[in-house]
Amino acid sequence: IYFFNRNLPLLSLLDLGTPVNISYFWNFGSLLGLFCGVQIFSGVLLSMHYQNSIEMAFFSVNLSIQNEVFLGWFFHNVHSSGASFFFVFLYCHLFRGLYYGGFNQINIWMSGVTILLFSMALAFLGYVLPWGQMSFWGATVITNLFSAIPYVGEDVVHVLWGGYGVAGPTLNRFFSLHFLVPFLMVMVAFFHVFIFLHVKGSSNPLGGPINQFLKIEFFPYFVVKDFFGIYLIFFVFFYFCLLNPRLLLDSENFIEANSLVTPVHIQPEWYFLSSYAILRSIPNKFGGVVALAFSVLFFYFFPFFFQNLYNNSFFNNNNVKFYFWFWLSSAIVLCYVGASPVEYPWVSIGIVFTFFYFSGFFFLLF
Repeated sequence: IYFFNRNLPLLSLLDLGTPVNISYFWNFGSLLGLFCGVQIFSGVLLSMHYQNSIEMAFFSVNLSIQNEVFLGWFFHNVHSSGASFFFVFLYCHLFRGLYYGGFNQINIWMSGVTILLFSMALAFLGYVLPWGQMSFWGATVITNLFSAIPYVGEDVVHVLWGGYGVAGPTLNRFFSLHFLVPFLMVMVAFFHVFIFLHVKGSSNPLGGPINQFLKIEFFPYFVVKDFFGIYLIFFVFFYFCLLNPRLLLDSENFIEANSLVTPVHIQPEWYFLSSYAILRSIPNKFGGVVALAFSVLFFYFFPFFFQNLYNNSFFNNNNVKFYFWFWLSSAIVLCYVGASPVEYPWVSIGIVFTFFYFSGFFFLLF
């Protein structure tokens, strides 16, 4: 039974026909929607007190907002910790789609990967705004990567900087984009959920044709399931917000940006560490940028290369399952390597596991 009303897409969320056998792995989508709303709400409140100038940005975040604004410390902790929680659920949602063959639904998958790219851009832009040491040098390193583009690379970098180095115009640009990109991401998320998902229907652990499985109404059965997941997650989330808000942050970023002092070890936030390890494992700058881009963009190719390989890996042959966990383990090791110093043996380990990361993709392909 398929309960879908094309004229009322928002109300269809309640009576959407949903496969009866979906598990708690399907809760990550609702958690992503919730934390997206949390991030936008807390970000708008913080933007009212943030001063986007290189003289005042650091002090407006670490002094004014956290000490002088009513509940400013709380909304700052919610926003900073919420970014990490958002990426945890985003990666879990992505890996669940890979494992259970969610990429067979092309429109849903492609829009989801686009949301991933928007989220990564948004996180990088937001990380620069506190204007600490790691913010400044992270912006310097990442924006310099665009100089690897043939012919126009240097011009692109100067446009991003607004001059000949990371300075005030760069901060203004990043603040404007950080405020704009979430609304573009919400628009893509609307298409992802209400246009593509509600027309095609949700996948399920058994795989196969969607309309061959028994469906029940989303409300109240799966609404209760989602709220139970939200209830548990918020205990963990408020532990970070209220009791340990600095655990997921880099201590270097509590030092004001100084272009004359380079941190001993420049590293991004944890959710970019695997991509950063791939970047620094390639000795050639252009090759490193290509590998970095392909490490994310290759998700776009799954519906075209692997659609006929399996409906879902859980009930398929052991080779598919082996290469999935092989690839995922390589990504986890690269996260640890990205947080380690650029010295032996981490350089060698990064090169080896970069090869493993991409070989898992090509083994599945061939």
